[in-house]
Amino acid sequence: MRIAMKLTCVGMLALLAGCSSLNPFARKTPRNPPAALQEIAPTVAARAAWTASIGSAGRYTFTPAFAGDSVYIAAADGSIARLESGSGRPLWRINAGTALTAGVGTDGSTVAVVADQGVVMAFDADGKQRWTVQASSEVLSAPAVGQGVVVVRSVDNRIAAYEIETGMRRWVAQRTAPPLTLRSAPGIVISDQTAYVALPGGRLSALALNNGAPRWEVAVAEPRGTTELERIADLAGSPVLAGNDVCAVAYQGRLACFDMASGTARWVRETSSEVGVGVDERFVYVADERGAVTAYTRDTGVSAWRNTALANRRLSAPAPVGRTVAVGDFEGHVHFLSREDGALAARVATDGSRVLASLPMMHGRGVLIQTQAGSVVALRVD
Repeated sequence: MRIAMKLTCVGMLALLAGCSSLNPFARKTPRNPPAALQEIAPTVAARAAWTASIGSAGRYTFTPAFAGDSVYIAAADGSIARLESGSGRPLWRINAGTALTAGVGTDGSTVAVVADQGVVMAFDADGKQRWTVQASSEVLSAPAVGQGVVVVRSVDNRIAAYEIETGMRRWVAQRTAPPLTLRSAPGIVISDQTAYVALPGGRLSALALNNGAPRWEVAVAEPRGTTELERIADLAGSPVLAGNDVCAVAYQGRLACFDMASGTARWVRETSSEVGVGVDERFVYVADERGAVTAYTRDTGVSAWRNTALANRRLSAPAPVGRTVAVGDFEGHVHFLSREDGALAARVATDGSRVLASLPMMHGRGVLIQTQAGSVVALRVD
């Protein structure tokens, strides 16, 4: 009997070993494993010009902001800093005294961040606090600052504008919130007297800065599917302005460029992204949810090239830099792709944590990235 029991146990263990779905100790293979990095022969010289540390982003997304010759950065522990953009030299560093959930927005004279429970905080260019106000709910996107106002969108889909000097609320606009959304940070961009607001549900809205009235609102993507999960179609990242166009992309949706004045669609292409777009004078770049990077011509939306070598590496939004376009990945690598054909042109490693934000530096001579662990790195491309 004892021998029979032992044989039965051995047989069961063998069966479990052969069926990973039944064996709780078996190591599971990811359904979509990230592509292994291949050796490349660099065709451009990319290097770190300077590196700074601000602190971990935690579970939030923090984006640096440029103004004049300065870079403003923030972290989840309340740290806010101003750096010299050319050297990374710290000009000041403060702590907001509370945990932050989003930042930074600036026009060079006012620096805005968002704290827990939707508290919006504004500081002057020297780091002295100006005012604090309460938004209607949690805010996950960096405030937009310009034209005399600070504009934020809270997770209940209310967009509010505050006077830049006093924090007095100028207006609030309510948009319908879908039943289910990504916990992401669709952004806001200010140009002239208009705020272009990326929204859940695949909508892009242009609001008048003086009173919040809609100039136009368009669908970048229409929610589709039979379940609420399938119907998520939130805009990803921030809208990007280029010439007379504003371009945006949606998760489980489309990439589109619109006329800034009227909202008329220039062109629309089917794709899905969680991170946003990059634009230069020739192309619109998108890193889709599967890690493919595609360049579309700006005037017609024709696909110029597509690179799939970085599949499933959780890429950042593309940042055009000179003759290349840069994307960061979940392991802190920054990859530079040729603007002409998408071939891998160079790679730079950072701190090993995910690249949350990548944006072109002033004068187009490099790219600035911020990682999950809190490194802020200026990369030069020669």
